[in-house]
Amino acid sequence: MGRAFEYRKASKMKRWGAMSKLFPKLGKIITMAAKAGVPDPDMNPRLRTAILTAKAQNMPKHNIEAAIKRASGKDSLDIKEVHYEAKGPYGTQLIIDCATDNGTRTVANVKAALVRNKAEMLTSGSLNFMFTRKSVFTFDRREEMDIEELELELIDAGLEEIEEDIEPQENGEDKKIVRVFGTFEAFGDLSKAFEDMNIEVTKGEHQYIANMPIDLTEEQMEELDVLIDRLEEDEDVQAVYTNIN
Repeated sequence: MGRAFEYRKASKMKRWGAMSKLFPKLGKIITMAAKAGVPDPDMNPRLRTAILTAKAQNMPKHNIEAAIKRASGKDSLDIKEVHYEAKGPYGTQLIIDCATDNGTRTVANVKAALVRNKAEMLTSGSLNFMFTRKSVFTFDRREEMDIEELELELIDAGLEEIEEDIEPQENGEDKKIVRVFGTFEAFGDLSKAFEDMNIEVTKGEHQYIANMPIDLTEEQMEELDVLIDRLEEDEDVQAVYTNIN
């Protein structure tokens, strides 16, 4: 399956951290998850996974608790999940996931970033057939794991594909990870399956997977990097997905 899920997945969290925007972005994910269900992680798989993702990024406990409280507080912001579609240079396509309490501000910032980097906003729905939204989970690859057996155990929970990968670390050492892809609707079932198997998920979310990924030259990639960086500098932008292999 060709894919360009979260663009430059290995470096995204590092860049957020460097810009001191990681925790606010994770906080929005937690708040939205709590609002979408109940503020109790034991009864809300999406919230439970969002908390695990935040903990994996060393988000302090009090930040996590504050994000949950914001979902039901009297003065809570109405944070909405929105996405924008765009056409970039060299035949690239982008889906820009945002979490915002001010859609007017967010769309203006996204448009400005696109225009300044040879890209343009598309009408909503233009890329419906170019991407498929899936449940994607990542966790550390333990030595005793039997990947083939794990795949068989997860099929009934909605697994579509499983892969092993290497994730670069800031200390220069590579870490072995496992990435699981499932249907959009399988998020809750897969989350529960991981819990039942005592697998600690480091990241779990819905991602847009390109149906027909393309390749770019190194120079073209560098130019696209500038656009992606500009978009991800905005605190409202949660993730940028492209059709790059």
